[in-house]
Amino acid sequence: MNLQKAGGIASLIEAATYIIGFALLTTLLADAGFGEDGSDANLLAFIVSNQSLMYLWNFIIYIVNAVFLVVLVIALHDRLKAATPGLSQVAAAFGLIWAGLILASGMLANISLAEVSALYALDHDEALVMWATLNNVQEGIGGGNEITGGLWVLLLGWAGLRGSSLSKGLGWLGIIIGLAGIATVIPGMSDLGGIIFGLGFILWFIWAGIYLLRHGETSA
Repeated sequence: MNLQKAGGIASLIEAATYIIGFALLTTLLADAGFGEDGSDANLLAFIVSNQSLMYLWNFIIYIVNAVFLVVLVIALHDRLKAATPGLSQVAAAFGLIWAGLILASGMLANISLAEVSALYALDHDEALVMWATLNNVQEGIGGGNEITGGLWVLLLGWAGLRGSSLSKGLGWLGIIIGLAGIATVIPGMSDLGGIIFGLGFILWFIWAGIYLLRHGETSA
């Protein structure tokens, strides 16, 4: 298997991690009150009562995602570097930084889960304070805004269009997703940008995965 086909498989796995993440967010976590005002205590009770599920979810959406993202970043850099060497290199740098932030978020999420669960058995209120604090740190590392991932896919889209190394549709979709990710740092745009970024990336990962698998032997 060459690097391009490995990147294609990695991209499809990335899409799967996003789908799993959204599935839990819109079902079990939504039922537990995720995202609703005043529901933190109920959500924490759900998380502590379902530690195995949360560990698995964190492992998939963070650890697995980060590992295969590295493969995809390198594969796309290898594909784009001949036509747009500078742009591809900058994009790859942001992609690897993003993978590192995702990995760090996942490790922090599972460590936080263990610490908060232990404290929850002794003091619910203190556990809630700790959970809120650690969650804010995790959000600051990689979950609260999507500027790093946005810059990566924006630069990829630009490089792909300039060098004709990716399909035009995939390039333009990357630019749209990238702008949405960058918009998450703008007050009032975070929620909308995050939705476009997350759902758009599912389509982008699937499209990129199929494209790389079909065109794995060529650079265009």
